[in-house]
Amino acid sequence: MRYIDLRSDTVTMPTKEMRLAMANAEVGDDVYGDDPTINKLEALAAEMTGKEAALFVASGTMGNQVAVMSHTNRGDEVILGENAHIAVHEVGATAVLSAVQLRTIKSPDDIIYPEAVLNAIRPDDIHEPKTGLICLENALSNGTVVPLNIMKDVYDIAANHNIPIHLDGARLFNAAAYLNVKATDITMYCDSVMFCLSKGLCAPIGSILAGTKNFIDKSRKNRKLLGGGMRQAGILAAAGIIALEEMTKRLKEDHENAKYFAKRLSEIDGIKLNEKNIHIDMVFFTLDSFYINPDKLVDRLFEKNIKINSPEAGYYRFVCNNDISKKDIDYVIECMKEIIKGVN
Repeated sequence: MRYIDLRSDTVTMPTKEMRLAMANAEVGDDVYGDDPTINKLEALAAEMTGKEAALFVASGTMGNQVAVMSHTNRGDEVILGENAHIAVHEVGATAVLSAVQLRTIKSPDDIIYPEAVLNAIRPDDIHEPKTGLICLENALSNGTVVPLNIMKDVYDIAANHNIPIHLDGARLFNAAAYLNVKATDITMYCDSVMFCLSKGLCAPIGSILAGTKNFIDKSRKNRKLLGGGMRQAGILAAAGIIALEEMTKRLKEDHENAKYFAKRLSEIDGIKLNEKNIHIDMVFFTLDSFYINPDKLVDRLFEKNIKINSPEAGYYRFVCNNDISKKDIDYVIECMKEIIKGVN
């Protein structure tokens, strides 16, 4: 049974081409550096991000946490936005794994601005922790993209204070597609970057961490420490290569579908959204509970083979991806209209 799954762009299925490539992948022991498909993926990822080297990791969270471990020392402080994925959705791992503390900056639109970053950097004071790292995101988890001039200004401030910048670029190529630039035009403003192969790019597993060769050498050891050293991982890398070479080229289609979704959602009474904030593949909106209880909407849509998440902080999030067509969107809209009409 097929479901229309709008919960995330992580739910995509690997393409037929990916499955065939995985079945036929040339493999070796990656811990020994012997897997040719992993080596090819890492070289490709380094080239596409403009970095010296890259490392395949099991997940985006692992990539971010390895980056924090590799950039910082125990007791350091990390500057990032109050809604940053590292701060909110990674299980407090920075404290457990790296023994660092987070200094979150207020960011109503989830962007951390240069002045706020500058004010958050610690002075050389015996009483205060050292600012060891600044973490940025692009694209943001609210579905918007940070302008490059803001990233540049933050990067310049960090460089002037000898503080590295790590970019959580889980949806890096969505941000590049929205800005109509190459990924390297974004990653030039960070010292390391993590991006996901399994968010919108259809690979079943994996993310990439990229940076200088010395940084990646250190990160490789930290990945091993976390149990992330895999053996014949070329089976997974084969899908990742197709994700980078092919699936990055079609992301604008998801963005256009998200805009189309927003237009159709605006036809429904009680729904409020800001179409100007639809930059990538996500549509955020509110639906007055007067029209329908959120849990009931989730359940009723599921009965019609549509999967959505319950609202978070009052907002629903629908995410377009390779497996969602305009025909699917039209079906979802008609189902929502029918369900809400039936309730009222």
